[in-house]
Amino acid sequence: MAKVVKFGGSSLANGEQYEKVVNIVLADPDRRFVVVSAPGKRFDIDTKVTDLLIQYAKSEPGSADFLAVQKELISRYQNIAEYFKISEKDFAKIANIISNLSSSFSGDIDYRLAYFKAHGEHLNAILMAMVLNQLGHKARFAGPAELGLLVEGHPDAASVLEESYTNLNKFDYSDDEIIVVPGFYGMTKNGQMATFARGGSDITGSIVARGLGIKLYENFTDVSAVYVANPHIIDEPVSIKQMTYREMRELSYSGFSVFNDEAIIPAIQGQVTINVKNTNRPEDPGTLIVPEKDFEAEYPITGVTNSDHFSALYLHRYLLNQEVGMTLKLLQIFYKYDISYEHMPSGIDDLTVIFDNRQLNEEMIERLCADIKDALNPDVMQWIDDYTIIMIVGEGMFKKPTIITDAIASLTNNGVPINMINQGASQISTMLGTKRAYGKKAVSLIYQHFFNQNKEEA
Repeated sequence: MAKVVKFGGSSLANGEQYEKVVNIVLADPDRRFVVVSAPGKRFDIDTKVTDLLIQYAKSEPGSADFLAVQKELISRYQNIAEYFKISEKDFAKIANIISNLSSSFSGDIDYRLAYFKAHGEHLNAILMAMVLNQLGHKARFAGPAELGLLVEGHPDAASVLEESYTNLNKFDYSDDEIIVVPGFYGMTKNGQMATFARGGSDITGSIVARGLGIKLYENFTDVSAVYVANPHIIDEPVSIKQMTYREMRELSYSGFSVFNDEAIIPAIQGQVTINVKNTNRPEDPGTLIVPEKDFEAEYPITGVTNSDHFSALYLHRYLLNQEVGMTLKLLQIFYKYDISYEHMPSGIDDLTVIFDNRQLNEEMIERLCADIKDALNPDVMQWIDDYTIIMIVGEGMFKKPTIITDAIASLTNNGVPINMINQGASQISTMLGTKRAYGKKAVSLIYQHFFNQNKEEA
C-alpha cells in the first residue's frame, strides 16, 4: 500500500542529510510519494533557503546584494548535486531557473514574493528527482500544476480548493516510480504560485494523502516523537506514542511546532494516519496521530504547553452581559481592523478578549482600544501585554473530572497566579492564563504532577 512521506528542511539541508532521506525512501517500496521542503539550516547560524529567496525577491535585480544572494542560492543546490555527482549539464536546469527567477515572473505583483518563496521547494523537488534517477531509480517530479493542486486566498496564506482532491484522485502514476512533490505551494486558477502558511509542506503532504486515498502519511523531521512538553523546559520529557487529530491541533495551535495545525484538516477529512518520525533515527517508532475512534489514552493528559505571543483586553461594566448586540459591536470593530480574536471568556460584568500578538502593533492597539471604549463605554478597560497561555490537552480529560482541579492546585499551591480559566466544549483542552514570568514554571509543575507521579506509581 502506497505511503506519502514528507521531509522537512533540516532533513534536506546538505548532501549528507539528503543521503539519509534517499536511504529512507528506498528502504520501503511503499514510500511512493515524496514531499520535500526547501533546504534548511546546515548549522545554527546558517540561513534557510526560503529566507535567502525572500532576500532575493526584495533585492534590486542586478545589484550587488541581488547577485550575492543568487550565487549563494545556486551554491546551496549545487553542493547537494555535486555530492550525488549530478552532471553540470543536468544541474544547469536548476541554476538557470534561479538566475532567471526575477525576469521569469509575470502576473499580479502581489504574487511575486510567493513566487520566489515557492521555488525553494520547487527546485528541491526537481533536484530530488534528479538524485533518485542518478542512483538508478525511476523518479518523476510532479508539481501542483501536474497534480491539479489548486488554491485560493492570500498569496502567502493560501487555502486548498476542494476540487484539488478530485484532480489528485485522477493523477496517473505507475507502480514502479517514485513521485517527488514540492511542498508549501499550490497554483491559483490564474496560474500563479501561492504559498501556504510557514510550515506548509506538512499541509501539502496531507492534501496529497487525502486526494490519492492514501491512509499513512509519514512526516520526517528532526525529532523522534512529539513530546508531552517542550524539551527546553522539561529534561527528557515523556514521548507521546499515539494522539488524536484534535489533540494535535490543540497543541500545535498553542505552541507545539512539530506538525502544522492546518495540516491536520485534510488528514481528518481523509482519515489519514500521520506518523511523525526522525530522519536521523528512522528506526524509532515516532508518534502516531490517529482518528478518535482508534485511540485509547495512555495518560490523563496528552500534553501541556505555554505560549507567550498573546495579549488580553479586559473590560468591566455592570450588567455588561445584558446589553443586546454587545458582542456584535466588538466583532464589527475587529472586522474593521482585519484582526481575529482567539478567546473571549466572560462573566455577568466582565469580558476578556485574548488576541494573538502577531497580528497587532502598538498603533493598532491604541486605535482599537479607543474604538471599543467609544462603542461599549466600559467602567474599566485594561490592555494586558504581560500574558501567557498554558494549554492542557488530553482525550482522557473528560473521563476524569478532577484533572483540571489537580492542575490548578499544582499551580496555586506553588505560587503561580491564574488570571483566566477557559475550557472548550470538547472537554479535551483547558486554557489557563497567567503572567509570562510564570509560563515555564507552570508547564513544569503540571508535567511533574501528571507524569512524574505516574512514573512513581508504575
